[in-house]
Amino acid sequence: MHSDDTHSKVVGYLLWLFGFLGAHRFYYGKPVTGTIWFLTLGLFFIGWIIDLFLIPSMDREADLRFRGGPTNYTLAWVLLTFLGVFGLHRFYMGKWVTGIIYLLTGGLFLIGILYDFWTLNDQISLKHSDSLESVR
Repeated sequence: MHSDDTHSKVVGYLLWLFGFLGAHRFYYGKPVTGTIWFLTLGLFFIGWIIDLFLIPSMDREADLRFRGGPTNYTLAWVLLTFLGVFGLHRFYMGKWVTGIIYLLTGGLFLIGILYDFWTLNDQISLKHSDSLESVR
């Protein structure tokens, strides 16, 4: 995977299986429509079916929008999605204090998990920008 390929189509399609809950839309950096899909079961399954054909373009957009670097977006998303209440995605990103807080509070009482679903891509991209600046 080259550094500009920040997101995976394979993972996008796997998340699409649960896409009526918005998982693939959050993954590709579309939290507003991810939330709408979550609340309406993928726009009453119609939007979910249409997304089957939109995933390649969502993947390209995410690859252009988010900065590549040492932190793997896909791994961070898998950790958030399946183990977020334990803070493992935060530990992976080097955010030890909030990782411990999530571990002790169930993802900061799930509100932290929701925040991370909205912002994880930007958090990683910012981390990559910061590490690039510190190299200069």
